[in-house]
Parts: sequence; C-alpha cells; structure tokens
Amino acid sequence: MNTTITTNSSVMDLVIHAGWVARLVLLLLAGASVFCWAIILSKAKLMKSALKENHHFFEIFWNSKNLDEIFTRVENFDQSPAAAVFKNGFKELKKLNMSDRSDFGQPEVENIQRSLARAAQEEVATLEKNLGWLATTASAAPFVGLLGTVWGIMDSFRNIGATGAANLAVVAPGISEALIATAAGLLAAIPAVVAYNFFLNKIKKIAIDMDGFSQDFLNIVQRSFLVGRKKS
Repeated sequence: MNTTITTNSSVMDLVIHAGWVARLVLLLLAGASVFCWAIILSKAKLMKSALKENHHFFEIFWNSKNLDEIFTRVENFDQSPAAAVFKNGFKELKKLNMSDRSDFGQPEVENIQRSLARAAQEEVATLEKNLGWLATTASAAPFVGLLGTVWGIMDSFRNIGATGAANLAVVAPGISEALIATAAGLLAAIPAVVAYNFFLNKIKKIAIDMDGFSQDFLNIVQRSFLVGRKKS
C-alpha cells in the first residue's frame, strides 16, 4: 500500500492507490452492487405490472356475469398473479364433467383447491426469483468490506513498522484507503436490504390477495354447483 498519498487525496485517488486486496474487494462489491441494482429495477417493473393487472383483473372478475366471460377477457393477462390463479382454477373446473351436477362433490372441490394453491405457489416463486441475491448481498457485503478494511489496516501497520514512522501524516492515508472498503460494503448492502424488505412486503400483499381470491372462487364454485346438485 502506498503511504505517500497526501491527506487531501480524493476518494478516487484512495481507490487507485489501494492495495491489491482492497482493490479486489472493491471490484467484488461493485459487481454485486451493479447486479443488485439490475434485480431491483427489474423487480420494481414486475411488481408494478403485477399490481396494476391484479387491480384490473379484480374489476373484471367482480363485474362480469359468468366465469367463461371472465376467462375470455383475462386470457392475455400475463402479468397478473391473481389472473393466473383464476385461469388454473377455471381450467381445472372445465376438466370436470359438468353435464351431471350430481357428480360434483367435495373431491372435485378439493381438486380445484389444489390447482388454485399450486398456481399461487408458482406465482409467488416467480415473484421471489433472485430476491435471494439481494438478501445475500445485504448480509455479506458489510463483512466483505470489513475484510478489505482489516487487511488494509494490517498492511498499513506493517508499513509503519518497516519505516519506523508513526505520525498522523503517515498513518492517515493508509487508514483512509482501508476504510474505503467498509464504505463500499455499506453502499452495496443498504440498497439491497431496503429493496429486499420492500419487495417482500409487496409479495406478501399479492399472496394475501391470491389467497383471498382463491377462497372467493371456491365459494362461487360451491354455490353454483353444489347448491345446484342439492336442488336436483
């Protein structure tokens, strides 16, 4: 590590003159930060589309006259998790023999319920894809930065021991270079943890909406077919 840097060096000067370990740490953190921001931007776009289409789907669902009409109108809703759950449940419903309502009972309802639950799980898994990278960066980046700092301080003290000079003008530049790694770790971790918690809350809301819709859909199916069977 170069200890001849003046105390008025810029941050870029500190990065350029940092030791090889600090440079490696900074490069790793920069790559992780860029990757996390790519995930954040793509997830923000996905969440916005999902919430918007969900809202539109619920309006169509509750204002339409029958399930066939709903299915036709939302067939192209590719970004709505709730619409995907509905389409899976409706397809399962259409597989059953509805010519004789006496054949429709609790086993058929359970089949539809499993189809709805499976579709909801798949949608949640899609929304959660790559969020693990944000969590990993949020938890690991500060420690990676701390590693670079500790190594830099060790190198700085080694140079002090070799030169025999321990005044502030000699110590300060080396310590400043080392602390850059910790700052970089925090800069990578803070956006990642904020975004992770934000997206996790949005996904929980969508999951609750899908669960509530699944119960409403099953209630509609039961009223339409089980009640019809009792009347017959």
